[in-house]
Amino acid sequence: MSKAFTRESDDLPDLPPVPRPPPPLPPGAKNYLTPEGAARLRAELERLLQVERPRLAALPEDSEAKRQLQMLDQRIRHLQQSLQTAVVVPPPAGQADQVRFGATVTVRTQSGEVSCYRIVGIDEIDLDRNWVSWLSPIAKALLNARIGQRVQFKLPSGEEALEIRGIAYE
Repeated sequence: MSKAFTRESDDLPDLPPVPRPPPPLPPGAKNYLTPEGAARLRAELERLLQVERPRLAALPEDSEAKRQLQMLDQRIRHLQQSLQTAVVVPPPAGQADQVRFGATVTVRTQSGEVSCYRIVGIDEIDLDRNWVSWLSPIAKALLNARIGQRVQFKLPSGEEALEIRGIAYE
């Protein structure tokens, strides 16, 4: 084919496709969110749609801007799907005597070390703040436990007994 019939952009290398993240939930699992988590996701989606996407769309078209726009659109689709399928779980009414979704649980190990974990939805995980998914092994060990109860938690180094010292809901 003669070069007269091709566009200059056809000579540029294609952008590699933006990899799709794996689905965060196992098949059939519900997408639970705390009310605060749902509000944060809605706020992020609003910011991406109203501020970030128009800003990126206004940039000159180059391969990096296109890639950033693709990644942003992927995040927007993820947030939209997550919010569409979300089951928002309010904190339980009454006294916090049993570990449920959304609880902040204070535990003590056999060595006396005290830690706190908050059980949240898959889209709310923040390991720096010890917010763990309700599907994580630590959350599964803690769910339905009561204050004073000891639960067994399997670590790679062996099994650990965790004593429930406190339960709170935000």
